[in-house]
Formats: sequence, structure tokens, C-alpha cells
Amino acid sequence: MVNRRIAEILRNGQPDESLIVQGWVRTKRELKEFAFIEVNDGSSLAGLQVVLNQDLPDYDKILKKINTGAAVEVAGILVPSVGKGQRIELKAKEVKVHGEADPETYPLQKKRHSFEFLRTIGHLRSRTNSFGAVFRVRNACAYAIHQFFQEKGFLWVHTPIITASDCEGAGELFRVTSLDLTNVPRTENKSVDYSKDFFARPTYLTVSGQLEAEVMAMAFSNVYTFGPTFRAENSNTSRHLAEFWMVEPEMAFCDIEGDMDLAEAFLKHVFKHVMETCPEDMEFFNQRIDNTVLATAENIINNEFERITYTQAIAALEKADVQFEYPVSWGLDLQSEHERYLCEQLFHKPVIVTHYPAQIKAFYMRLDEDEKTVAAMDILAPKIGEIIGGSQREERLDVLERRIQAQGMKLEDLWWYLDLRRYGTVPHAGFGLGFERLVQFMTGMGNIRDVIPFPRTPESAEF
Repeated sequence: MVNRRIAEILRNGQPDESLIVQGWVRTKRELKEFAFIEVNDGSSLAGLQVVLNQDLPDYDKILKKINTGAAVEVAGILVPSVGKGQRIELKAKEVKVHGEADPETYPLQKKRHSFEFLRTIGHLRSRTNSFGAVFRVRNACAYAIHQFFQEKGFLWVHTPIITASDCEGAGELFRVTSLDLTNVPRTENKSVDYSKDFFARPTYLTVSGQLEAEVMAMAFSNVYTFGPTFRAENSNTSRHLAEFWMVEPEMAFCDIEGDMDLAEAFLKHVFKHVMETCPEDMEFFNQRIDNTVLATAENIINNEFERITYTQAIAALEKADVQFEYPVSWGLDLQSEHERYLCEQLFHKPVIVTHYPAQIKAFYMRLDEDEKTVAAMDILAPKIGEIIGGSQREERLDVLERRIQAQGMKLEDLWWYLDLRRYGTVPHAGFGLGFERLVQFMTGMGNIRDVIPFPRTPESAEF
């Protein structure tokens, strides 16, 4: 007999096929002469109904072992189902119980559980319908991301997790050290003696792989990163994680227009792939989580994104007949409420805002000719606000040095980054996408902690 995944059986299985399924019991229903169990192996939202007749060897003994949560292996033959909701079912010939689950203590009985409760049992929550759907969509998103860049000839580069630089300049860094914190070595002026540390200098978990990706783009033209990043931001909100994944492409010989074109095509590709490969999961989110999920996806796929400057955005917001919580004026950063107004009420589709004030953007963004704005671009999406942030990078050595010093940073700390402008500099651009924010946006899940298997947040590092 052939071992088959349940998703493939439900799609293509035919009566009289002999096969083996392995998975976990979702439900058990006992009747006088036989019993039904639903088995799910994580490959699909729906499980496979299995019929256990009394002529099954050790029927009574096996039935006592089978409860919700038990791991089973069933060998049998597919037969047409007479019940509603399924085309075929598996008539069991042999059942092996690999692991029992005590119904008195197993926390995932067949009832609705709150997401707050499920976070307390992170080692089991993936067996629920909601989290099974989330992680299948997450997987499809990751596949689509690699597919998009690989088909365009991008090189996937692995940027360091341990770094000495703060790319964003925000200072929200996790320190990495091998020093004995109960006996920290000190210099003569009582500061920490980092010469005794593993790397002989202060080091941190990375907040972004962008600067290193720029290094690789200066040799391979088009590259992308896809890996974990870290922010020591003490925010207990539904939008923040201390550990999350980032996608960051960098393109040599590219300006802000090319950056916007790629970012828009990228988002459309990922949404289209997920809609094609996870239709049942997306329909589940639309029915159970947020009834605009499918409409949002169609909006992304089928509309050309609106493109406006920051100055135009501010003018539109100032004219809006809306009482915003945060003030609107040129020079202030856009808040989520402003971003959502532009997408949801003004344009009714994704919006790309460009050319932000230089003083609210990072040092590496290319200074515009007016020296007031930079060649930055943010993609704003309905229901979530900013989903992608990017820019043309500053390729002029003198301007970059000036920008670094203006933000209170030391040139010597970024000597290698400046070298890229000394030796073969080119116009180049890139963007960053928070992977979990994308999955949250796509699924309609209300809390970002519920779209990553093991969320890391303030005072929480379980599982």
C-alpha cells in the first residue's frame, strides 16, 4: 500500500484505491455497528473521514485508544461516501495507534478556543484549523517569494545575524556578548572593556540585512535576503515582534522607479500564488476571520497601485473631511490612520508614496535635488497601512558622508559601506518587507503573534 497525504487524497483519490494515511484524530463518533474518525495530517484544512467497522482486528481495544489528538496510521481502501460534505472516505482494514491523547487533559477538544488561550499552548496550537491554515499560507508566501526572485535571476544571499552596525539608527538592538555579566571587565575610565569580548567590539543581533545586501549587489547586480531580524522594542502590541523575518532585495543600476515597479510586481505575484495554491485556506479566513480577505487579495492582484508624492499625500490629508488623532503637516511622518485613509477612502487601492522629507528618513536614502526630500517609497495597503518600505540608495560619496554625520553617526564605523561609493559606485535601490506583516495582512489575522510559529515578544520566549 502507498502512503498518501490527505490533501492529495481529497483532490485525486478514487474508489477502490488501497492506501495508508497517517495523522492526528480530530473527532471520533461511535455508532452501534461502526465508528467514524476524522484524521488530519496538516496538509489541508479538511480531514479524511475514516470508517472503522466492528470486523476490524481488536476493534474495541483500538477504539478505546483513539481520542481527539491521538496519532494514528490507517491502512484501508477508499470508498464513495454516503454522508454529506465529502466525496470519498477510507474504510479501515488496519489501524495502528502511535500515540494516545488523554481526553481528560488534552487541551484541544472539539470546541472554539480563543487565540489568547492558544498562545499559551504554542506547542499544540498548530493542530487547529486556524493555525493550520495560517502556516500553510505562510509556507505558500515563502515559496512565492523565492520563486519570484529566482525567476528574475536574483541571487539569494545570507546576511549576518550578528552585526556591529545599526542599519536603521534606531538603537533598538539586542546585544550579543560572551562576557560574564556578573563580572564585566572594565577599562581605566570604568566603561565596558569590549576588547575582552568575543568579537572585541560591541555587537548586536541584526535589525536588517540591507547594508550587507548592498555589498553583494555591487558584485551580483540583483540580490535578495530572506531571514530573521530582531528589534529590542518594548512594545506589547498586536503589530510588533522582537524576532521576525524580512525580505530585502537590492538592485544595482536601478532607480526609485525601478524599485517601485519591482515591489508592485512582487506583491501581486505573492498574492496570486497564494490564491491559486491555498484557496480553501483563504476561503476559511474570509468566512471565519475577516470577510474582506478575498476582496483585499483581488484588489492587490487586479489594480495598478496609485503613485503620489509625500507632498501630494499631505495636501490630500489636509483637505480630508476627517478628524485625525495625529496632526498632519509637512515634515511629520505619516501615521497608520493617515496611510489607511489614503488607501481605503481616497484611492480604494494600494498607494505608493514617494519622496519623503529627508529628516524623517534613514541616512542611506538618496537625497533629492531640492535637498529637502529623499528618493524613498512606501507601499501602503488597505487595512494595514505600510507593507513595504524602500528607496533609491545614496551612491554619491560626499553626500552620503554628510548624511551620516548629520545623523550623529561616525564615518569610521561605516568605512566599508563608504568604500562601495569609492570603488565602482552605481545608482542602486531596494526595499524591505516584514514577512509576518505580509502574512497577517493576507490572512486577516488580528495579531501578528498568530502568524509566526513561535512568537518572541517582551517577557515571552516560551516554546
